[in-house]
Amino acid sequence: MSLLVKAAQSGRVVADVTPESAGWRHVGFKALRLAAGDEETLATGAREFCMTVLTGQVDVTVGGQRYSGLGSRHSVFDDLSPTAVYVPPGRDVRIVARGAAEVALSSAPAKGLHKERVIAPEHMARSVRGEGSNTRYVCDILPQTEPAEGLLVVEVVTPAGHASSYPPHKHDTAGETETVLEETYYHQLNPAQGFAFQRVYTDDRSLDETMAVEHRDTVLVPRGYHPCVAPHGYDLYYLNTMAGPRRHWAFRNDPAHEWMLAPR
Repeated sequence: MSLLVKAAQSGRVVADVTPESAGWRHVGFKALRLAAGDEETLATGAREFCMTVLTGQVDVTVGGQRYSGLGSRHSVFDDLSPTAVYVPPGRDVRIVARGAAEVALSSAPAKGLHKERVIAPEHMARSVRGEGSNTRYVCDILPQTEPAEGLLVVEVVTPAGHASSYPPHKHDTAGETETVLEETYYHQLNPAQGFAFQRVYTDDRSLDETMAVEHRDTVLVPRGYHPCVAPHGYDLYYLNTMAGPRRHWAFRNDPAHEWMLAPR
C-alpha cells in the first residue's frame, strides 16, 4: 500500500484516512472542502476530535451548544493561527460553512475524560524551529500540554527551498526517549500548482518510500523517519495529526544526519 493519499480534485471530501484504511490503530484524518451553506454532520462515537478551521468561517454545533463564526484566515499561509474545536466521544456535531471554508478533522480513540471547548488562535503557541535553510514556522494547535486523551495536532509552514521534519526523526519505539505515534501529514503548496517531496524510511530500509506531494495530498507515517523538502519557489504547509498508545511526543533523530545539530 502506498503511503501517499492523493487529494480528491472535486467534491466535499478532499482526504479521508481511517485506522482501517491506513492499517493502524489510532489516527483518523479527514479534510473537508465546503462551499457557502454546506452542512456536514458526524457522530464522534468512541473517538475524540480536533476540528481545525483551516480557512474561512464556520458555525459548529456540538450537542445543543452552538459556536458561531469560527475561523480566522483566508489561507493557511496567512501569518495567523487557526481556530479549532476539541470534541470528546459520544457527541453529535454539525458544521455549517458561512462561505467557502476548509476544515480538518483529526481523531483518535478516547474514553471521554475531557470537555468540549473552542481552542482560540491566541491560545496556540507559535515558534520558529531550525536555522538557515532548515527554518520553519510552527503552530501548536493541540500539544501535549493541553487536555486531550490521545491527539496531538500541529501545523508547520516551511519556506520555499527549506527542509522540514529535518534532520530526519522518528517516533515508533516505546521508551523514555522515544514514543510510538502514528502520524498524517496534510500538505498544501503556495502557489497551489507546486509540489514538494517527502521520504518515509526505516533504519533497515524495510520501509523506504519517497513521494512527490502535491496540493492537499496526505502522507501516512506508520513508522520510520519522515523528512520533507520544499523546492525553490513554493512554500509548503502541513497539518500533522499524531496519536498512539501514550500521549507524549518524544523522537529519535537519524544518527547518520544528527551531526548537523552540533554547535559550530
